[in-house]
Amino acid sequence: MSSKKPSLFTCLSPALLNLYEPQESLVVIIDVLRATSTIATALYNGAQSVIPVATVPRCIELGQQLDGITAGERDGRIAEGLTYGNSPFEYPRSFIADKILVLTTTNGTKLLHMALDNGAVEIVTGAFCNLSAVCDHILKKNMPVILGCAAWKDRVNMEDTLFAGAVISRIKEHFTIHCDSSHFAENLYHLASPDLFGFMQKNNATHYHRLMNFGLEKDIRYCLTEDQANVLPVFQGDRLVIST
Repeated sequence: MSSKKPSLFTCLSPALLNLYEPQESLVVIIDVLRATSTIATALYNGAQSVIPVATVPRCIELGQQLDGITAGERDGRIAEGLTYGNSPFEYPRSFIADKILVLTTTNGTKLLHMALDNGAVEIVTGAFCNLSAVCDHILKKNMPVILGCAAWKDRVNMEDTLFAGAVISRIKEHFTIHCDSSHFAENLYHLASPDLFGFMQKNNATHYHRLMNFGLEKDIRYCLTEDQANVLPVFQGDRLVIST
């Protein structure tokens, strides 16, 4: 019976994506702090679409062409030349409804384009704020899954691994998981789940310190809270839209 279940793998860094087979899989892009949290939040608050781009110049160029909002960060700060950053709180419904958000980030947009270039069957984005929507979609699709952690400049990070573990803890009975990184992620999540923020703090998570140094505790807490923007962003054409 178990042999008929689809496979699930966790890719802990973009540098490891070549070890997996995106061309046969649904790929979940995970960048909890903060790209995929911001994407879900913007779409939940009525954005028409989010277009992820690799570079700041391309972000500015496309934003001008589409009369969109150009936004993004480099190393946790608003990127030079852009007006808006990568905080979910910058995109309330009163601002983002019916608009196109063109977004570039240090890690998340990079991994998304890597998955696209490697022929992923479908690409969605996930974060704690849309955890249930991601899990429901994975179960509905019933196909091989790669949980792709954006990490930090190819270095494994704690928060993306924790989210992968949260997904696995909900759906593992429906998949064949011969993947130590998946087991590691799930066990880490169970250790952390009573207090994700406290776990990040206690264990000196690098991105926790990076954002705290910028005064972004509110962002971190939001990004570690489940189902506050529970929609499913799916990549269609060149942009992310809410799955219908």
